[in-house]
Amino acid sequence: MDCKRIIVAIDGYSSSGKSTMARRLAAAAGYRYIDSGAMYRAVTLKAMRLGYVSADRIDADAICAMMDDTSVDFRPSADGQITLLDGNDVEREIRTMQVSALVSPVAALPCVRRSLTRMQQAFGQSKGIVMDGRDIGTTVFPNAELKVFVDAGPETRARRRFKELIDKGENTTYEAVLANVTERDHIDRTRAESPLRCADDAVRFDNSDMTLAQQDEMLMRLFDEAVKRHVD
Repeated sequence: MDCKRIIVAIDGYSSSGKSTMARRLAAAAGYRYIDSGAMYRAVTLKAMRLGYVSADRIDADAICAMMDDTSVDFRPSADGQITLLDGNDVEREIRTMQVSALVSPVAALPCVRRSLTRMQQAFGQSKGIVMDGRDIGTTVFPNAELKVFVDAGPETRARRRFKELIDKGENTTYEAVLANVTERDHIDRTRAESPLRCADDAVRFDNSDMTLAQQDEMLMRLFDEAVKRHVD
């Protein structure tokens, strides 16, 4: 294993831009990008298809049993990567508001978090990865060489998410997206299993007013510094 290869953990709130930052850093560094949020979305989609979760109910026991026969992986694509659920492409389906509305309660289930944490840790065995999520630097890779916590106000994040959904042809409103972002923030911060928080040794910054170029420059600087520390 190349001693210069490290693990980069990028955590933050829903729609904070962490996935874009992580994806671009991975491409620049020649690392593998892992979208942990897509993994939770894929599990949620499967639970929806099986009737285990809806707007007014969740069958936790059935979802826990389902995890024993569930695999999530990624395949490179021209746009970055495609999420595979049990070997099938579900990239478009997992990005809908229907999945967004149900992913937090499913992701809060301890059995789901523990199962996906094991998958995520397997991805990082050889290092050389950039992974973003809610608990990467605190639970999945507590010893990651670089930890970043991305933040932005809920209104800013809702505007970003709303534009993204409209660009994809989704029929929704800014108000609905803001309500979803706010609800997910609350669930993520207060769940019993691996709640969202900034790791004590993470670099924290608010990217509300940052351009993509500014984000890339800052993240690459932090990455270069972390690699140097690791080598030294």
